Amino acid sequence: MARYTGPKTKIARKFGEAIFGDDKAFEKRNYPPGQHGNARRRGKKSEYAIQLMEKQKAKYTYGILEKQFRNMFKKATASPGITGEVLLQLCESRLDNVVFRMGVAPTRSAARQLVSHRHITVNGGLVNVPSYHVKAGDVIAVREKSKSLETIDRSLSNSSNVYEWITWNTATKQGTFVSTPARIQIPENINEQFIVELYSK
Repeated sequence: MARYTGPKTKIARKFGEAIFGDDKAFEKRNYPPGQHGNARRRGKKSEYAIQLMEKQKAKYTYGILEKQFRNMFKKATASPGITGEVLLQLCESRLDNVVFRMGVAPTRSAARQLVSHRHITVNGGLVNVPSYHVKAGDVIAVREKSKSLETIDRSLSNSSNVYEWITWNTATKQGTFVSTPARIQIPENINEQFIVELYSK
């Protein structure tokens, strides 16, 4: 699957926050990119521009391309519940995101690579599709042959995040997606209502 591989700090500066995780370069220059990024006066953004930027932020945050994201929105619209909240829940339920949340990988792109390279199992079976939809009760684990990977050990040792909807056992390198997170539990700074308004036009 194609994915964004360009300069991440530039994108983070565009949104004014480190959406890809810790970024020392962003911390030094946390103003918009461009020759006059720090001094340039920017006019008031239109409603459409704000909505579009919020959608772009969500796509870059979760590493999802436009077609996939639009399909997820259609799925969210057809599902019971608040559309924007369901959309973010679908993003959080992707296998690559769950692997990232569990601390197995330091970033979502690294988690996507682990899944694609067949290092992750779901309920005992190998799954190499990053967009695989994880359901409540699913057991996600590092494949037996991959448990000694240094990159995984390093990521787990540096991980300190704890999420109420996920359990993780570092000794066995497996965890459970206990439940779909409520909106209040999702830490991402995304205004999903703007995305709903954008797609509803």
